[in-house]
Amino acid sequence: MARKTITSVSKTPWSQLPVQLQDSAANRWNSFLEAAHAAKARVPADAAFQACICRVFASSDFVADTCIRRPQLLTELLDCGELLADSWPQVLARRVAARIDACRDERELKTVLRRVRQREMLRIAWRDLAGWTSLPETLEDLSELADACIEAALSKLAAWQAAETPAPLGENGQPAPLLVLAMGKLGAGELNFSSDIDLIFTYPDADSAPQRGALSPEQYFTRLGQALINALSDSDHDGFVFRVDMRLRPYGNAGALACSFEAMEEYYQSQGREWERYAMIKARPLGGDTASRSALTELLRPFVYRRYLDFHAFESLRDLKTQIQREVERKGQQDNIKLGPGGIREIEFIAQAFQLVRGGRELRLRQRGVLDILQVLAELGLMPPSAVLELREAYVFRRQAENRLQAMQDRQLQRLPDGEDDQARLVGYTPAGPWEVQAGGVLTFSLFWEIEQPLAQDYAVFVQLL
Repeated sequence: MARKTITSVSKTPWSQLPVQLQDSAANRWNSFLEAAHAAKARVPADAAFQACICRVFASSDFVADTCIRRPQLLTELLDCGELLADSWPQVLARRVAARIDACRDERELKTVLRRVRQREMLRIAWRDLAGWTSLPETLEDLSELADACIEAALSKLAAWQAAETPAPLGENGQPAPLLVLAMGKLGAGELNFSSDIDLIFTYPDADSAPQRGALSPEQYFTRLGQALINALSDSDHDGFVFRVDMRLRPYGNAGALACSFEAMEEYYQSQGREWERYAMIKARPLGGDTASRSALTELLRPFVYRRYLDFHAFESLRDLKTQIQREVERKGQQDNIKLGPGGIREIEFIAQAFQLVRGGRELRLRQRGVLDILQVLAELGLMPPSAVLELREAYVFRRQAENRLQAMQDRQLQRLPDGEDDQARLVGYTPAGPWEVQAGGVLTFSLFWEIEQPLAQDYAVFVQLL
């Protein structure tokens, strides 16, 4: 029997792409048609949408491979309207929680988490690459997905563990919860497309349950924390959910996986370092109850934000920045969007240095998002509005480019590509920016900006830091 030939409604939906991307887009389109036919999944007939499919397929191996492997996902996302709909607060969280709530054991939980991740990352990447959403919405979606997976998984794991081993009891006589401090870009609600999530586990002061054989609080919450890490980061045929990095906890890898509020407060008061203050600016508690999250936030606040104008923070930040620069030079990462000169990290340094210096007195500087802080700096007259505008535009451009790089293969990339195809994918689908092609065809962009004459004295001091 002859093999059935599959044809599309539009003869060449990839014809509007750059020439160097057309062959790969055509191959992926035909592979998708075959997979959809085999799975009896409906292929959108609209010619404009077919062209959009090819454009997104050309931009991302991850999206193309996911659609070819599970062609029904695209149909499902279209039929329910989620692919075309803008995001609303808590909608994604409720969707993830509903899918995880039906899990009966840890094995099923892992499977559901990974499939939820594939579905939602496909939706988020598609909307970004198709140009249907803004950078803030993309970053918020990625962060909310991580939040939802962490909280829903933790809720199930905590219930299962408590059914086997009685939970430690807090001061109110009720079972004490495990809280998760989201750090870095997750804490700020600015998560990358393919980023590790930096977490710290902690719990309110508690005592072992009175039942025989009950675990100590540290043993109990260490076991629960490890189960959460495994649920998120173990890799199988469905991949992983998020890579989890626990190195920011007190004492780093040498420290307890989970520590009490009391132990955490003692550590930061007696041994906390300036770079840990810098990291804690973005810390955001997940899990537990409202009272526990508020207590943890208040516990950390005096360590991060001093009551006086803390100009001593400049020296520590200068040392930290010097270390980063040396590492960049040692590894030849000058073309790194995040770490290279004038990259994402330097813009974050500007915003967070002002937070450390003035956040103890100025409550408006106690926010987590970089763009929010830059806007406040302009409103307070701490930076020239023109400099803030330039930094905001630079930050958005770099984060957009970073996300597009990572969406190509769902890999944690921050270096500019040197292959012609990947250059075309990045330049063609990233908003206009200062792209340059140097001798030898190497793609680069200007990582530097010029700052106008500062309007505030401490801003002038900070410029010297850079």
